[in-house]
Amino acid sequence: MLKKYRYLLAGMLQGSLYHLIRIYSWTFRFHVENEKIWLEYLQNGGKVILCCWHQQFFSAIRHYRTYAAYQPALMISQSKDGDIIAKIAEKTGWHTVRGSSSRDGSRALKEMIDHLQKSGFGGHILDGPRGPAGVVKAGVVRLARASGALVVPFYTSADRAWYFNSWDRFMLPKPFAR
Repeated sequence: MLKKYRYLLAGMLQGSLYHLIRIYSWTFRFHVENEKIWLEYLQNGGKVILCCWHQQFFSAIRHYRTYAAYQPALMISQSKDGDIIAKIAEKTGWHTVRGSSSRDGSRALKEMIDHLQKSGFGGHILDGPRGPAGVVKAGVVRLARASGALVVPFYTSADRAWYFNSWDRFMLPKPFAR
């Protein structure tokens, strides 16, 4: 019964969900390595696509907010789950482009290319929205080739985490994880 109403409930609580995620993400620590190199490249007029696995995007949400000044774009699926994620991404300062390899992908790819030409910065989930997990889809290669952008991997891990029973084994760092 609850499963039937989960999207309605999530839609009504999106503002609260965003703040809850922000608060929760402050309970675990992380360290970013080699960020200076590609940020300097971006600041000097280069184009960058920051990429991560679907399993790991939650871990990076808090840090992604620091990139809002660059007006980055992120492709997000047109699913109901995507609606929730898109609202959260927009609140962190990211422009959302709706589409995926399985739905409206050509239009979304063109919009991402256009956005990269303007702002120089975007994000991409390498194996989303349906997997298989850990397998790079062709979209990021097409996007990088068409825009001339540098692909930068953004990998997250945690010493303590919960792994969901989903296609990607979604990772949620436990409080106070590193």
